[in-house]
Parts: sequence; C-alpha cells; structure tokens
Amino acid sequence: MPTAFDPHDHRACVSGAIAAAEAVSAERGLRLTEARRKVLTILLQAHEAMGAYEVLEQLDGAAPPVAYRALAFLTENGFAHRIERLNAYVACAHPGASHDPAFLICRSCHKVAETEAAAPVAGAAKKAGFAVEQTVVEAEGLCPACQGAA
Repeated sequence: MPTAFDPHDHRACVSGAIAAAEAVSAERGLRLTEARRKVLTILLQAHEAMGAYEVLEQLDGAAPPVAYRALAFLTENGFAHRIERLNAYVACAHPGASHDPAFLICRSCHKVAETEAAAPVAGAAKKAGFAVEQTVVEAEGLCPACQGAA
C-alpha cells in the first residue's frame, strides 16, 4: 500500500481522494459543502498533520467556527483523522472505509502516512475476550527521505 512518503502523482492523489469523498457523501446522503471540500483539499495537499488554525489560515478570511465545523464533519464521517499526539488533523487515505489506521509521523519533515494497525491489536483483543471499538496508533520517527538526508 503506497503512503504519503512514497513518490506519487500528488495531483491525482488529491483529486482521487476528493472524488472518493464526494462519492461516499452522495451514497450516505451527506452534504460535502464548499467549506468542507476546501478543508479536505487543504489537508490532502499538505500530506502532513495540520492544526485547526493552520487550516483556518488557508481559508481566506473564514471565521474559526467554519474550520472547526468542517474538521468535525470530516473526522466524524471518516474523511479525516485527528492525530492526538499533535492535536492536528490529516486527510484519510481511505475515505469512507471502515478501518483502524496507524499513523507514521516524520519528526523531521512532519509528513504523516496512514497505514493499517488493526491486525496485531485485533488478535490480542480477541485472545483477551475484548471487543475493540476504536484503535489509534501513532508512531514517530524518520521517513525514508529524512533518513537518507541524515
């Protein structure tokens, strides 16, 4: 599975994710308003975790509630994730899909890649008789490009 650390066609990455979010929204009867679409685009273009005020700065004079409401909608509907450790947000690599992501956070360039985390946790939980409802895994380190630069 490619990540934000892999070389890729970034324009296609952004447009594909927007198209997926639009399709999921239509399927679920959700309104992907212009403000929500703009916030999602900002997150997609960054490929790194962004705080609400960083997002707000790119919303051309919008009031803070606009950014917060859009971020809440995007996270509640699986189009973005909140990175607890950084108190920031990233666009979801699998919009609308039910999954338990893990986040790989580069401490040098600040890019964030999303990958699957469920298998080890699910196995341990099943063995313990525990029903997992949500998993959040965040790992910090150096991405391949920053390792090469070090």
